[in-house]
Amino acid sequence: MTTPLEDTSSSTGAGSAGLPAVPALVVGAVSHTRRVPVRHRFRYRMYQWLVDVDDLPRLPRWLRPFSTFRAADHIGDPDRTLRENVETFCREQGLDATGRRILMLANARTLGHVFDPLTVFWVLDGDRTEAIVAEVHNTYGERHAYFLRPDPQGRTSTDKAFYVSPFFTVAGRYDLQFRLQAEAVASTVILRQSPSDDGSPATTPGEAVFSATFRGEPRPVTAGRLARLLVSMPFMTHRVSLLIRIHGVWLWLRRLPVAPRPAHEPQKGTTR
Repeated sequence: MTTPLEDTSSSTGAGSAGLPAVPALVVGAVSHTRRVPVRHRFRYRMYQWLVDVDDLPRLPRWLRPFSTFRAADHIGDPDRTLRENVETFCREQGLDATGRRILMLANARTLGHVFDPLTVFWVLDGDRTEAIVAEVHNTYGERHAYFLRPDPQGRTSTDKAFYVSPFFTVAGRYDLQFRLQAEAVASTVILRQSPSDDGSPATTPGEAVFSATFRGEPRPVTAGRLARLLVSMPFMTHRVSLLIRIHGVWLWLRRLPVAPRPAHEPQKGTTR
């Protein structure tokens, strides 16, 4: 099912207490801070889409190449729908999400390219978050989904289980917080690791060694607003991929040790 872009008055969720109306363009900024052994920080403006997986936006023909959504870009069977794949993954984790409303915060595919470091699926029971599926992608074409049960403030934690940055091992623990409100949508990820004797990250979680935050304001989708964002922040997913690689080269040139990448085993209920 799709929602016409031109008719935002019928957006799913409009009028729901506390939740943003969707589809929405979440316009804000992302920031990353690396604390050890080399301190490095960056921040840049960006936007993401907040959509109902059952009611994806239908764009005018001239905008479709710049914002499309495909199940193949996310967890599960590329020949099934986003809903079916999220439900299947949740079922593998012991939650029956059948019929639950599912909202997705993600980058759209732009001119045939998409890279989404973190996709967030909120599984809702009314206005209450029943579970979150946080899907992480790395630059090696791999993905891993974390099934989370946040508290009423959106806070939770989980062991790290996926190789993301080449400068961190698959060790430690994430502290996470997610916000889904009419005035703001946000995600915060803090990685905690403890240094081993040789100064590299070890398996015992301890100090915060890295944090990433995205915060934005959900705004109603119109053709004009999307066109302005495409002009002011062009090639969004291409920029995300390029900036990650630029900052990686910067760290490598400062002789930051590269952690070996373990073989990736796709999870049950996911692909890649």
